[in-house]
Amino acid sequence: MTPNITARGLTKIYHTGEVEVQALRGVDLDLYEGELVVLLGPSGSGKSTLLNILGGLDSATAGIARFHDHDLTIASDAALTQYRRDHVGFVFQFYNLIPSLTARENVALVTEIAARPMSPIDALALVGLAERIDHFPAQLSGGEQQRVAIARAIAKQPEILLCDEPTGALDSKTGILVLAALDQVNRELGTTTVLITHNTVIGEMADRVVRIADGQIAGVETNPARRAPQELSW
Repeated sequence: MTPNITARGLTKIYHTGEVEVQALRGVDLDLYEGELVVLLGPSGSGKSTLLNILGGLDSATAGIARFHDHDLTIASDAALTQYRRDHVGFVFQFYNLIPSLTARENVALVTEIAARPMSPIDALALVGLAERIDHFPAQLSGGEQQRVAIARAIAKQPEILLCDEPTGALDSKTGILVLAALDQVNRELGTTTVLITHNTVIGEMADRVVRIADGQIAGVETNPARRAPQELSW
């Protein structure tokens, strides 16, 4: 298969005064259409930096990141904005919902500017919130708020869904509900999904597990079969 994202030699160096921090050290990675990949590693290993570069939120110091035939590492700010708007969905640890808007209205913020959106109601139904579309964030549990955030990310039908510790602020029972929503989105929409975690158990639901340590890929494992999120426990 032809990858939809390709990274070669990705390097990222941050400078804080005279201190130099090398967050990525020559990372090579391919992401294929429809697969679910877990990036596994401890805090500070470079997972979020890699995700931010692949999502067009940050730039590399060296190396190449491509989306199909578009080189993200030389793209202008305007081109990266369009890439994020048209092709990438983001889910973060914190939900970033607007408190004064209902679940449906939070999702509609994205669908109003997307090129080929699904309806907010359909997006919320896909993550199991058909009954909660007119509730405000304060009326929803943490897991429900995170599922609204997932619905918002996938409502524009992105080709890539990037999730940075989406269960990090949740207990295990609630986290599994969120993982089940991500799994369903991946299977039903065929969205290439990348999920950052430091929880090794979550790797069992992936097609591939990419282990990152000290800014480098320490190993890649392919699961013979994906476990359902409901079968996981930690």
